[in-house]
Order: sequence, then C-alpha cells, then structure tokens
Amino acid sequence: MIKIGNIELPEFPLLLAPMEDVSDPPFRKLCKMHGADMMYSEFISSEGLIRDAMKSMKKLDIFDYERPVGIQIFGGDEEAMSLSAKIVEAVNPDIVDINFGCPVKKVVCKGAGAGVLKDVDLMIRLTKAVVNSTHLPVTVKTRLGWDTESINIMEVAERLQEVGVKALTIHARTRAQMYKGEADWNYIHAVKNNPNIEIPIFGNGDIDSAQKAWEYKNKFDCDGIMIGRGAIGYPWIFNEVKHFFKTGEILPEPTITQRLEAVRQHAEWSKDWKGERLGLIEMRQHYSNYFRGIPHFKDFRRKFLEVFTLEEMDGVIAEADAFYKDFEFVN
Repeated sequence: MIKIGNIELPEFPLLLAPMEDVSDPPFRKLCKMHGADMMYSEFISSEGLIRDAMKSMKKLDIFDYERPVGIQIFGGDEEAMSLSAKIVEAVNPDIVDINFGCPVKKVVCKGAGAGVLKDVDLMIRLTKAVVNSTHLPVTVKTRLGWDTESINIMEVAERLQEVGVKALTIHARTRAQMYKGEADWNYIHAVKNNPNIEIPIFGNGDIDSAQKAWEYKNKFDCDGIMIGRGAIGYPWIFNEVKHFFKTGEILPEPTITQRLEAVRQHAEWSKDWKGERLGLIEMRQHYSNYFRGIPHFKDFRRKFLEVFTLEEMDGVIAEADAFYKDFEFVN
C-alpha cells in the first residue's frame, strides 16, 4: 500500500495525469471506470481562482466516484498560491497538487509551471505557502530541470520533502525538451534510491503500453506511474497495465464497438457536465484519438464533428458500428 498523507492507494498505483483540456470530469470518469487509481484535475490558475474566473472555478468540479482525486494549481506568486489553496480546500478534494512542470510558453512566461525550475528557492516558497494554507496533503508534479545543463531534481526532491510535500511526480524530461525526445527515467531511479527521500516517487513520461509500464516499474524502482498522453483516447490502458502486471498477458485492444461505446459514454457525461451543445462541441478534440490508426475513420470523424445532440451522435455511431462489422481488418 502507498500512502499520501492519510490517503491510501494500492501497491504501485496508476495515476491519471493532469492535462489541460483533457483531464476534465467526463474523461476522468472514463479512466476511473477503466482502472485508474487516482486522478488529478486539469491545472488551474491560482490567479484565475482568486479573480473568480468562471473557467477556473468550473475546473474545481469533482465528484465522489472519482476519489481519491487531486486538484492541481499553478502560479508564481506566494500570496495567490496560498489563497487559491484555501479556495481549493473548500471543495474538499483529497489532495492539492502543485504544477511545477508545465512547459507551455504562456505559463512559463508568468513565472509559473516549469518556469519555476529556474528558481528553486521560489519553488520552495510557493510550496510552503500552499502547505501552510491547507490541512490537505500537498503533492508536486515537476520536471528534471530547465535544460540538460541545469538538472536539479535531486535537490528539488529533498527540499520539497523538507517543507512538507507528501508525494512527488517526476516527468522525466527537462522543460527545454517539452514533450520531445525520450524521457530519462534514470533520474527517477536516482531520486527514489536517495536514502534521504521517504515520500512516494511517481514516474511520468512515455508510458504507452502495459509492457513498457512493467519494464519501467522493474527497472526504475518508482512507487507508481502517472499516465498522461498514453491515456488520451485510450482509457483502457490502465486495466491493460494492471492485467499484464497480474497475469503477464496482453489484453486484446478494444474493438470498434467498444471504442464507439466509450465515445458515447464520454459524450453523455460531457453533456451532463456542460450541457448538450457545449459538451458535444468539446468532444470534437477526442474523436481522432479514440480511433487512431483505424482505417476509413476520416469520413466518420467528419460526421461526428457535425453533431450537436446525442440523438444525432447515436445515428453516426450506429452507422459506424454497422460499417466496421462488415469491414475486414487485415493484420
């Protein structure tokens, strides 16, 4: 069993990464259904929360079926981070997470996300401000460093632990890498095996199959894995990993019918959360991901993009299901 403060997780938990415009309640529900042990919200601007910005406040929505669930905040100002932690605490998540890893320019330019990697003292002050403002366990997600010349994850891990962080997720790339190149999990292994580190260390980066999860678990000795892009359009990855860990067997990929069912569920939950029209409009980014590599999906994608009601979607789903039942797949 892994503990984050008073939160109990199974041995070697699988976490869904906080991803902007992806890790919303409908997607989190789907990942929970398919085996994710813990979820995080999309990252939320501390400044946005303080201003009561509608988009930021909407991201605070969490539901009991998701638990344990963490809400992730980011920012570069101690007072704003402290106040936002109090706002987050009011909606009663299980964990408050701090984003020190987002490499996107609009975040970094504000001295937040991965921008804080340039100033470890500031990172610690921001973290301390959050820890001191909430009774909830505080966790952090970060990267190895700003670039290959300034990898400082060992120092960062020790100092975050000293100020009260209860778990650390490390995306094994630098900010300069963005999402390119290969993630270097050797640094995760080094942090985990540092005798001064007692908190759980979770690894993140490049996990896109059950076999790779198994390989990295055994090779790099982390306490659990956070999966991000590998789950986009493929929530089945969590159960596939768990099944492989338990049996050594690779589960068959989801059928077209199962993919269509997942799209329908995702869309229905999006409708319930944001209303039918907006919910279906926001679903548009997901269709290609659910059917990545499926031949002849382009025509159906166009039809999905034109739907504004679940009734219209059901028509496209029925048409696609019928087409692929007669379609002969050649390996």
